[in-house]
Amino acid sequence: MTTMAQITSLRLPESWRSWRQRFMRGLMYRGDIDRGAKARARVGLAIVAFAAVYFIIAVRLVMFATVSDGRTAHRAVTGDAIATARPDILDRNGEVLATDVRVPSLYGEPRRLIDVDEAVELLTADLPDLDANELRERLSSKRGFVWLKRDITPEQQREIYRQGLPGIGFLNENKRDYPNGPEVSHLLGHVNVDNQGIAGMEKWLDGHGLAALHLAGLATDRLQNPVELAVDLRVQHALRDELVTARTNFKALAAAGIVLDVHTGEVVAMVSEPDYDPNNPHEALDPTRINRLTTGVYEMGSTFKAFTIAMALDSGKFTLQSTVDAHGPMHVGRFQIHDFEPENRMLSVPEIFTYSSNIGAARTALAVGVEAHKTFLRKMGQLDRLRTELPESAEPIVPKHWGDLNTITIAFGHGLSVAPLQALMGVAALMNGGLLIPPTFLKRTEAEARALGKQVIKPQTSEMMRYLMRLNVEKGTARKADIPGYYIGGKTGTADKVINGHYSKASVLTDFMAIIPADQPRYLLLIMLDDPKVLPETHGFKTSGWNAVPVGGAVVSRIAPLLGIEPRLHLPDADHLILASLKESR
Repeated sequence: MTTMAQITSLRLPESWRSWRQRFMRGLMYRGDIDRGAKARARVGLAIVAFAAVYFIIAVRLVMFATVSDGRTAHRAVTGDAIATARPDILDRNGEVLATDVRVPSLYGEPRRLIDVDEAVELLTADLPDLDANELRERLSSKRGFVWLKRDITPEQQREIYRQGLPGIGFLNENKRDYPNGPEVSHLLGHVNVDNQGIAGMEKWLDGHGLAALHLAGLATDRLQNPVELAVDLRVQHALRDELVTARTNFKALAAAGIVLDVHTGEVVAMVSEPDYDPNNPHEALDPTRINRLTTGVYEMGSTFKAFTIAMALDSGKFTLQSTVDAHGPMHVGRFQIHDFEPENRMLSVPEIFTYSSNIGAARTALAVGVEAHKTFLRKMGQLDRLRTELPESAEPIVPKHWGDLNTITIAFGHGLSVAPLQALMGVAALMNGGLLIPPTFLKRTEAEARALGKQVIKPQTSEMMRYLMRLNVEKGTARKADIPGYYIGGKTGTADKVINGHYSKASVLTDFMAIIPADQPRYLLLIMLDDPKVLPETHGFKTSGWNAVPVGGAVVSRIAPLLGIEPRLHLPDADHLILASLKESR
């Protein structure tokens, strides 16, 4: 086969070929330089270049041999995450709720190990909880880096260090610490072994920029400002203490409570008991320890009558002087609606509220209309999922086909299941002048809240609802919450629980919503007990007035001073204070 060079040589005349060779030799060699000397210089230059390369390699080997284990491990980690830094989380007064601490973690470099069996024997002696087979498998791998145990104690670190095992080292990592244990667990959530938020506000932090900072390598301790929450640790502690006591006293399956600022929507305290210790996040896997206030949905019982009465008053079809027939059970097809303590007479709107009449609420809702009822509850935020900073939230269970019977039962708190925080948001709007404000777990000013809020009822309707709430504590089902000096208003609720698709008379959910104070509302309190039992002191009753209401009174007496609410003694009753003020404003 003819090569390109041969073809080229065939094409060029001999004189041209000799001229090209002379030209190239002239470029490469000057005529006045000894060619032998020049060759020796080139060989010397090559020797120097190779010597420099080998010198650099030798220096790097020395560096690898003497560099600290921490730096080596940082280079070796590829698929293994190292726990990164997170900002401190503080309560509204600057108390630390979550912070990072530095802890040692144990790792191995299998390629540097001399004797795997010896390493396994010595390490399992110092760390008995390590699985020997799994440890041997990790150390026998061909990987450059493997985690052996995250978060070991300083004592364990010292014992392993004394063993002098090659290929075994330590890395100081960030570990999340919750100094208050379970006090604020459902609100804060928790992190995984790599310090990444997987629940509660910790997960919210990762979803709002922290995870991106970690990926960019910018989430260092000095670059992160603390995150301030709306929760008050003092109020949180008092609420939790009372709920733990109530759960024990009433032998309830669970107890929960929220304190909400009605003017800002800030959640000042939130407890769902049984809770868990975020320092031991495996406890959160227990299904009995869910956050019932945002993750669970429940039929809220007669507290929903607050929405029914507010709708009726705001529509203009009813006034406080309007009456409804409650002479006997209400018949709807094959169903009968009863009152728990029937009056068997005409009831005024205040009496429907204070006697908690199912019949009165049902007739009132029907008079306003099914579509109007549905529209009102949607406007009050009860038919759509409530979104807050907490990623854990539940969708309300709303009837697919909403007819007369649905309106009747929903009017007194059955047939519609919502998250308790969702119901509290709606009742807060009934108390604060009619402004529906989305709840928040972060600090927020009143101006910011008003910008987010939506007017859902008339201010006059709100004033009438505050009057009814106070009247219920003075004369109705919430009398056991009448703590002197704090002018509490409230509404009780008792709902039969649904078990295996049927309502059970043996198991109930009781709740109580209290406004503090009723004439100048500042905070709304929710107390909820899951399946409280009958006690001798409750005289055979397990309705809200006998359990959730006294618990609410005890909570108010403890938290009101912490919230800056000073006692005011010898105030007039609701007729002479709130109702009289309402008449004057008209």
